[in-house]
Amino acid sequence: MELHGYFRSSASYRVRIALNLKGLQYDYCPVNLLKGEQKGEAYRARNPQGLVPTLAYGDKSLTQSLAIIEWLEEQHPQPALLPADSFERARIRALAYNVACDIQPIQNLRVLKFLQTEYGISDEQKAAWVRHWIDQGFAALEQQMSAIPFASGATPGLFEVCLMPQIYNAERFGVEMSAFPKLQAIAEACSALPAFEQARPENQPDSTL
Repeated sequence: MELHGYFRSSASYRVRIALNLKGLQYDYCPVNLLKGEQKGEAYRARNPQGLVPTLAYGDKSLTQSLAIIEWLEEQHPQPALLPADSFERARIRALAYNVACDIQPIQNLRVLKFLQTEYGISDEQKAAWVRHWIDQGFAALEQQMSAIPFASGATPGLFEVCLMPQIYNAERFGVEMSAFPKLQAIAEACSALPAFEQARPENQPDSTL
């Protein structure tokens, strides 16, 4: 498998964590979003949206991080990222989608660049925009946390796969994580695991390019 991604992309980060949790080997192929490599003809042949990540498997390619992770879960069911109980699976998916579908998309790179180029917002206003949406989303998630040390109990799963990249972004933009002690506790538990540590942006080969 080849993972085409960008070191600081939340969606790429999610897939790296999932691959690591499942102990799967893959080749990492950097796509520099700042240089516009995602817009190139060769990359768009794999991913017509021009987004990351793309997971290439033989002559096939998958896009969209959650679809990739669900495919990995089906192909390599152990260790599981979703609970066995159907209601619990739906509950964990809802928590994960809160991050991946509601919080993250409105503060990713292309949205922020559009706000700056089209509406002339300052760096300070950009950071305030990001903090606003993360604060709202995290406040809702904090209310829904009950199990320890992870959302579904003893092992990390799909929610943590989505949460940790978002916490990384939250810290980058100065979100006060002490306001969310349950989420912070989950983050600390995840950070102690090699699968999460190895997936961190600063540990990727393109972080120094």
